[in-house]
Amino acid sequence: MKDVPTDIIRREWPLLASLATAILLTAFGSNLLADLTSIPWFAFMLSWLFAVILLSAFAVVRHAERLAAILGEPLGTLILTLAVTGIEVLMISAIMFTGANNVTLARDAMFAVVMIVLNGMVGLSLLLGGLRYHEQTYNLQGANSFLAVIIPLAVLGLVLPDFTQTTPGPTLSPNQSAFLVFMSVGLYGVFLAIQNVRHREYFTETAPSASFDGARDGYPSEEAGSRSTWYHTLLLLAYLLPLITLSKRIAVPIDYAIHQLHAPAALGGFLIAVLILSPESLAATRAALANQLQRAVNILLGSVLATISLTIPSVLTIGYLTGQTIVLGLDGATGTLLVLTLGVSMLTFASERTNVLLGAVHVLLFFAYLMLIFEK
Repeated sequence: MKDVPTDIIRREWPLLASLATAILLTAFGSNLLADLTSIPWFAFMLSWLFAVILLSAFAVVRHAERLAAILGEPLGTLILTLAVTGIEVLMISAIMFTGANNVTLARDAMFAVVMIVLNGMVGLSLLLGGLRYHEQTYNLQGANSFLAVIIPLAVLGLVLPDFTQTTPGPTLSPNQSAFLVFMSVGLYGVFLAIQNVRHREYFTETAPSASFDGARDGYPSEEAGSRSTWYHTLLLLAYLLPLITLSKRIAVPIDYAIHQLHAPAALGGFLIAVLILSPESLAATRAALANQLQRAVNILLGSVLATISLTIPSVLTIGYLTGQTIVLGLDGATGTLLVLTLGVSMLTFASERTNVLLGAVHVLLFFAYLMLIFEK
């Protein structure tokens, strides 16, 4: 039975809220955000924008999950990770195009995604899954395929710029930037061909396991087949469009708060990562608790890979077009933590079985990242 228009409006009310907010801020944003010295007004504007963006992100993930249920694995989690990564790239690009003088925003956001996902969410998923099932299994070839691309791109993009000599500071020359863009896009293209064409079996369950109440491939069964692919695709894009405007506006109260509180600049990248990763993290945790670790691995490692592969080319291209200097290289402490995280991830995904110990190690590394944001 098809839903009547009123039922669709009831389900998609976050889209109305997002569009109304985007229109209002386009018309009156300069006045609304001009003076944030009043604490109540500042708290209201930040909470309003944060809530609307978060609602839109959850809606994007909801429609991406419906598409995933229709299309199946591994295409399903690819759509989910690309949708979330699209939000991040939109936010960073929108802020850069406004001329905000935050040359480390892209680096901080990418590093935050790597730390939150590879340590926080991987750790939490393995910890909760291990506590419930003792051990969980996944397809080892798929995880290794993700890491085989994540590791070189993470090191080339976030560590190597500290050691190049053609430019001062942790930056890249135009030729080096062009090569890194080519590497990122090329490797991700090859990976997508492996994931969706040549070796799809690497990214699917090696053996049947429990799933969400009657769901196919671990996706929520509610409404999974009740609407068309076009319906969910169009609504997914409709939710993404207002985020361009909202992303520009939320940067204003975030930058103001960091400046007033004398907080570290890396906190801005962390907040952006938390905002966009919340719904995807929930999906991965639910999958691990339902003993669908393969899906959790696809979501989490796929999110890191898509973030690095797509954000680096985007910000380097924008930096070239706008004449902005893009700082990608991490400092000594955070660079060490990144290398440690990548090394531990290789050990974690060296066996087809996971347990609570592996989860606990990643969670503790995530706390180390939180400490380094405020004190190095």
